[in-house]
Parts: sequence; structure tokens; C-alpha cells
Amino acid sequence: MSITVGQHSPPLMNRKSLNSIWYSIVSAMFFIYLGAALALAYGTMNALIGLALTIVVYGVINRVIAEHALRNNVSVAEFSRSILGRSGASIASLILGVTALYYAVFEGSIVAFAFQAEFGGPLPLWSAIVVAYSTPLVVGRVREFLDRINGILLPIYWGGLLLAVVWAGFKYGTDSEWITHSVPALPVASGGPGWLAAFAAYIGVWVLMMYTMDFAAMGRSEDIRFHKRYTFGYLFYALAFGVNAVVGIFLTFTIPGIAATETGVATGLVQMLGVVGLLIIFVSQTRINTANYHLAITNLQSIGKRVLGISAPMWVWAIVTGAAIYLMMLLPVVQYLLVALSWQAVLITGWVGIALTHIMMTRRHGESADPAHTPESRFARFYPPGIVAWTVSTAAGLVILQSGIGWGPGIGALVTPILAATIYGSMRTFASNRSALLPALAN
Repeated sequence: MSITVGQHSPPLMNRKSLNSIWYSIVSAMFFIYLGAALALAYGTMNALIGLALTIVVYGVINRVIAEHALRNNVSVAEFSRSILGRSGASIASLILGVTALYYAVFEGSIVAFAFQAEFGGPLPLWSAIVVAYSTPLVVGRVREFLDRINGILLPIYWGGLLLAVVWAGFKYGTDSEWITHSVPALPVASGGPGWLAAFAAYIGVWVLMMYTMDFAAMGRSEDIRFHKRYTFGYLFYALAFGVNAVVGIFLTFTIPGIAATETGVATGLVQMLGVVGLLIIFVSQTRINTANYHLAITNLQSIGKRVLGISAPMWVWAIVTGAAIYLMMLLPVVQYLLVALSWQAVLITGWVGIALTHIMMTRRHGESADPAHTPESRFARFYPPGIVAWTVSTAAGLVILQSGIGWGPGIGALVTPILAATIYGSMRTFASNRSALLPALAN
């Protein structure tokens, strides 16, 4: 049974299956790398404080988004029609699809580097092998297959991480530096206090809010309480961000010569554990890339249909997406991935601010929700409050990000969603008051 954004084929997923598929994201090597990189840059305690704030904020936001998506079965593409209009929704789908594609390139490149570290050979060959086995994983009966494969691979992933930690401790010894590491007082130009800079770095991964909506849209409304608590809530982020970050920090400070780079942790695991380390990398990246490939394919399929008028089946878009991922893996894209994602993060945080405001205002005023089956004709081509709020907040965020002012990165990450929410809420309230006032004036 194939899944397309904007079209949900019954029956919806039971809570066990959806939970299993969503937890494929928990094994992203990116989370291990990010925790280690932030500890090195800002000190371990600052990284952990930023991490704790991140877990709380992610848990709060995604419980709200998940509940709305589960109750109404709306994906990002469908929900965005309410806040941006029919044409504006295509922009949201494009951003989500391209971001998922970037992450697929990143995670796939780590596997290719790991294979090369263990067996040698040209990197383009290993990249082709990674794409060749990854693309078919999300074609066909994707729900049942992802449920089965992720249920099998999750224990292997956690067991592999535990083995890596124990092995590194016995082989190289342990000391307290990994938890006590600190850096000199940071200059203002570095982005503000270390904990704020670490927190801001995780704001750059707010695309997971969009991931949450697309996956929650496949669930059942009667499972809202379970999914808010165990699937999309604090537990998931404590594991995905918290445990992975602590493991990354420990390994980086324990294994000699390991670098906290996009591929350094993976290379260090392979060098220390050999084939076992390669298995850990393979399992972790295969799990996360089932989610990345799925979202990239389905959202690009939605764009093709909405914007280009191309109604091609999912397997066609899978081939197109796989080819794009392979070509990008041939480029030094990993070196510039975080820069590209920091720009996209500004766009995504603005969307999140608008989405949360819309959901809260809808609840407060008892307005109709956004069911997936609502006809396209019910939505305007562009919805001014959402378009203006997204455009202005994005422009402000990019200016702050590139300005070079002292706390630019940290402030920019916080300003964008707050500004977007404020503008959207104000414009929507004004529009509602105005529409209510006009009939009264006419009388």
C-alpha cells in the first residue's frame, strides 16, 4: 500500500506500527555528531543545558502538532492550505521534501564513508550501493515493511551503541574529561552564552515538527493519548537527542583521534570495532533513511502533482529522488550541509510558529478543523496572514543570521518563530474582527 501526501489510504495505522516507524528517526547519526560537536564547541555542561531545554521544547510543541494531525489526519501539505492557501501550501511541501532529501544525502554519505573506511574502494561506488538499496525500502507496501524492519533493527541499534560505549571504555580507558570539558569564556561574537548557542543549534532541526505532522497524519484519533505520551512526546526526544548526544560526547572524548565532524564519529566506530562498527552504522542509517526517503519522495510527488500537473506513481518519484540523492552525494555537499540547513531552518521555524498559532486559535474560538478530505476549492489560493507572517519573519531571521552581530545565531533562531506567530495571530484577529464588524455597520 503506497502512501501519498494529501491522500491517506484506509485503514490508518495502529499505534504500534506508527510508533515503530516514527522511532526509525531515533537512530540518526546526526544526533550523535551534533551532541559531540556542541560539547566541544561550548563545553559539555552548556551542551547538556541546551539539550535539556531542547527536549522540553520539542516535547511540548510536537505533542500539540501530533494531536492536531491525529485528530484531523492532515499532513503538512494539507494543513498548510489553511495557513498559507492552496499555492502557499506547495512551498511548505517543497521545503519539507528538499530538507528530507538533504538529510538523506547526509545520512547516506555516512554509510558510504563507513563502507569505504572498512573495505576501501571509490566513494562514488559505495554511494551508488547505498542509494540502490535504500530507494526500494520505501516503495510498495511501505507501512507494513517499515513496521517490520524498524522493529527488528531498533534493538540492534541500541545494543550496538551500548557495545561501542563499553568497548571504548575498556580499550582506551575513561576519565571525567568527557563530562567536565569546558571552553574559555566565549566572545560575544560567538553567538551568545554557550547554552543558548547549543539550544539554537537544535532549533535548526525543527524540521522534525513537519516530520511529526506527516507521520501523525497516518495515525488514528483514538490513539492520541498514547502517541502524545510515547511516540511524539518527551520520551522520544530524550532518547533521540539525549541518549545519542551523551554517547557521542563520550565516544568523542574517549576514542583517540576521533573528530566531531559529520563523518568522524562513524569513521571512529568502524576503526575501533571493524565489521561490528560498520553494522552499527548500517543499521542506524538504514532506519533513519527510511523516513528521509519516504518524506522526500511523497512531498516531491505532491509538488509534481500540484505545481507541475504530473500524476506519476510513487515508484517513478522514488527513482527521481534516488537519482537526485546520488548526484548530491558525489558533490562535497556534506561540508556545506549545515550551512544550507541553517537557511532552511529559518523558513521552517517560521512555519512552526504560524502552525502553533493557528492550532491554538482554532481551539480557542471553536472553529472547524482542517480535515484531510476538505475540497481544494474551500481554500484561497494565498492566505495573506500566513504568507505575510512567513515572508516577514523569514526575511528578519535571515538578516539576523547573516548580519554578524553578536548573538545573531541564537537570537535569529528565537526571533523567527516568535515574529511569525505574532504577525499571523495579529493579522488573523484583525481580519476576523473586520469581517464581524462589516455586517454590523451595514445594519
